[in-house]
Amino acid sequence: MPSPNTQGSQTKEALTADAASQAPEIHGVFSSQEVRKVGTGTTTRKSVHKTFWFVEQHGSEIVCQPLNTNYVPSGPKRSITMDELLSKFAPEPEFYQNSVFPKMQELYTTVQRGDEHLQKGENFSAEHEYNTALKIDCDNVRANFGIGLTYLERGDTSKAQNIFDRLVKLDSAFEDEHKHLFNEFGIQLRKNKMTAQAIAYYTRALELTQNDENLYMNLARAYLENNDMHPCIDNLLKALELAPQHLPSLKFLVWLLQKKLVPQERLADVNTAISHAQNPKPQDSGSTAQETGE
Repeated sequence: MPSPNTQGSQTKEALTADAASQAPEIHGVFSSQEVRKVGTGTTTRKSVHKTFWFVEQHGSEIVCQPLNTNYVPSGPKRSITMDELLSKFAPEPEFYQNSVFPKMQELYTTVQRGDEHLQKGENFSAEHEYNTALKIDCDNVRANFGIGLTYLERGDTSKAQNIFDRLVKLDSAFEDEHKHLFNEFGIQLRKNKMTAQAIAYYTRALELTQNDENLYMNLARAYLENNDMHPCIDNLLKALELAPQHLPSLKFLVWLLQKKLVPQERLADVNTAISHAQNPKPQDSGSTAQETGE
């Protein structure tokens, strides 16, 4: 966790000076105000609505995220310009140090304890910690993944379904920083015979990250579990279209051929894809979600 001393709560004059030379690294809480009209006719009056935001700078990008009622950043993020920050936001360093940072630290350490219990196979202790974290921030990605994994580990598919429904609505669940948990959750969905959910899960990921051969391969594995061979092969071919020498997808296709699971009308496409692998071309690998389990 960052320390309170990293709070980017410089005065607007200081921010302006920094921006003129080099973009400052901003990290802290700011507020914005909105004047609203309340009532009608002669009873109309104005009220000032104040909103608190957690603001961070990543290189040249400045991102703000609203605080929830527990004083932690939660909900959708949006990018703003330096001009917007200077003209529409006011720094709140005391609020950050006294209220927001302690809650963020509490959330972080609670999730960390949950992760440690999960790694040791202590599922009920992990569940307790994740539940505590979710009371602070119901959209915390690590806590949602963690508690979902505890449910799947013990075969509680009903509760896992509720977590699945929540996760597929969170764009942030599919970001690279969560790829390990993201991948493990997908594997566990498949192992628990939640095939429809696994298909929906990987399809949702592909809506956000379309150029990832491993996601297509994972989706193919889910379709294989469903004994749905045409979309299984379609997704493997899409993976190889992106990366013609993607070894897991090639091995998958060869295995399908050996098991005589490739429909007759798809044999030509499969053999062509395998043949193309004999003539490699340099290209990037988009390996963000490769499955590493049976």
